[in-house]
Amino acid sequence: MPLAPEYQAMFAALGDTPLPKITDMTPSEGREMYRVARPLNPEIAVGAVEDRAIPGPESDIPLRIYTPEGNGPFPIFVNFHGGGWVIGDLNTADAVCRDICRTAGCVVVSVDYRLAPEHEFPAAVDDCYAATIWAAEHMDEVNGNGRLAVGGESAGGNLAAVICQLARDLGGPEISFQLLIYPVTDCDLARDCYQEDSEGMFLDGSTMEWFWRFYCPDPGKRRDSRASPLRAADLSGLPPALVITAEFDTLRAEGREYAEALRSAHVPAEWLHCEGLIHDFFATAALFEVSRPPFEHACAALRTGLRD
Repeated sequence: MPLAPEYQAMFAALGDTPLPKITDMTPSEGREMYRVARPLNPEIAVGAVEDRAIPGPESDIPLRIYTPEGNGPFPIFVNFHGGGWVIGDLNTADAVCRDICRTAGCVVVSVDYRLAPEHEFPAAVDDCYAATIWAAEHMDEVNGNGRLAVGGESAGGNLAAVICQLARDLGGPEISFQLLIYPVTDCDLARDCYQEDSEGMFLDGSTMEWFWRFYCPDPGKRRDSRASPLRAADLSGLPPALVITAEFDTLRAEGREYAEALRSAHVPAEWLHCEGLIHDFFATAALFEVSRPPFEHACAALRTGLRD
């Protein structure tokens, strides 16, 4: 189907003042542009918000913890932000985390993992795994009820998939559910989706190449399942998943392939393909009517996955 009218209007408005391509920017410039594109939205009210830091593998890891209104205890959702492992932070994830906290009725632990190129692969993986262990071990401290899920958008979805594999393989925390929102699951940049015209997309093949070049400069290391979870030798025994893809998104094929691979390994996995939508559409879930139903579907799936 065609691009949703809300996004057509948005791109038409941007056409009058086109944004520079991120591939022409430094990582610092890209980070600043992303902060402008995904601002804080404190109007999405939750019960409480707390910033804190926890010990990490090499340095403290900043967290932002969102607690719903009410007494709890609540299930815990550990969120890893998007941004190609190079851009993004607690602030760019703030609006979506607030909305998930309020709509799904869970504590959201948002993780500010180390970014590339200052910290190449697997630094982000190491931080996200450490944060997941912390959340599991500090349930009482964050008003948790013992149930834990992980998830994220794009690179955050990649990290969530990887953390589920590591938790299984290393005897780590019990994860009840994984929410993979238009995730990166493989390093293969030769897929047809990467070669297509990028009109109507926020993310194209050249941008993904830019992200991979900073995150994991060695192409050989990109085939490691901690970078490309689709390449894991065994996907059995992983938590149930919801994998969300968008029609106008370079990552749509690898997201579908990961959902299919999970099902083939007898993991309960729902694939929700959103026609007419673009990469990063959760950022507009509080603004565009077309983005709201899949966002609420994700929150409902998260609630179900976190039930006792």
